[in-house]
Amino acid sequence: MTEYELPGASGAAGDRTRDRDPAPDRAAPAAYDESAAPSAGPVPAVPLAYDALVLAGGGARRLGGADKPGVRVGGRSLLDRVLAACSGARSTVVVAAPRPTSRPVSWAREEPPGGGPLAALAAGLRLSTAEYAVLLSADLPFLDGPTVDELLTTLRTSRADGVLLTDADGRDQPLVAAYRTAALRRGLAVLADRHGTLAGLPLRRLTGSLDLTRILGPVASFDCDTWDDIAAARARIREHGHVLDEWISAVKDELGIDLDVDTGVLLDLARDAAHGVARPAAPLTTFLVGYAAARAGGDQEAVAEAVRKAAALAARWADEDTTDAVPAQAAGKQPMDQQSDAPDPAPGGAPDPAPGTRPDAE
Repeated sequence: MTEYELPGASGAAGDRTRDRDPAPDRAAPAAYDESAAPSAGPVPAVPLAYDALVLAGGGARRLGGADKPGVRVGGRSLLDRVLAACSGARSTVVVAAPRPTSRPVSWAREEPPGGGPLAALAAGLRLSTAEYAVLLSADLPFLDGPTVDELLTTLRTSRADGVLLTDADGRDQPLVAAYRTAALRRGLAVLADRHGTLAGLPLRRLTGSLDLTRILGPVASFDCDTWDDIAAARARIREHGHVLDEWISAVKDELGIDLDVDTGVLLDLARDAAHGVARPAAPLTTFLVGYAAARAGGDQEAVAEAVRKAAALAARWADEDTTDAVPAQAAGKQPMDQQSDAPDPAPGGAPDPAPGTRPDAE
């Protein structure tokens, strides 16, 4: 279990689509640990059909107007990290100006542009036809698929209108949540009829009218509003307990690979090749395994079979050094890599060559 410190952030909530009340003393939890994240609850045998609505607009005033969805954490943009977490969605709608993304999405814009989270939500819902929707902001570096699954599973097994995460201080995070789309449409219609427009209305006007269930999720709900938040997220990802998984995920996104593999098995293969053959054999062997798996279909079974064959070969290769050396030594002979074509030295002559010396070395 790894703990990490996240620096606090002060200042009003300016551009926060979460629509929290201003909290000048707002600080991230003193310590996060993974046991505090939503536990991976029972996942339905048949995946729940849902649409993902990602709100990626806003002025990012607390980042000096920077393009917050495009800020990179662990080599990937914040937006792409969120899109990876909801990759199981039947369709994904991003409410923002179009930009390159790691996977195909649909684009929508609120009316008017910059009209706030309720206007953005309404724009996204117009492109959604699913019974359930996962509503997300685009600045969640630690959101993952199991958290999305738990939100949806909890919603389906309850009578609530929505299920949202709460942060370490118990504050609701309505943009890390799953909702019944019918409840969202009803609530938005009431607000539009009452106010004549959704633009500029706070998100709590909608969520306050819904029956919501809450799940504690301080890690998955951590959002990047300031440069201190960005720095903390980058530092946490580079911790020893996280860096390998983060790197593999980033590489798969970069190469367009959607395949879960047992990295432990691959690392074992690399270790065996390095120790039993030669150190450079490790990266070359794993590359060849990947190439062979791709030629064989590129699925998990193909990877597993290629790893099995290469690991067996590495074991046989290493065994030759031990099994063949025993009978040679028992017969009073040196192993082949220590033998010389020269006659045995006379008593008092030159000593035998050191182990590992090439036979033709002078």
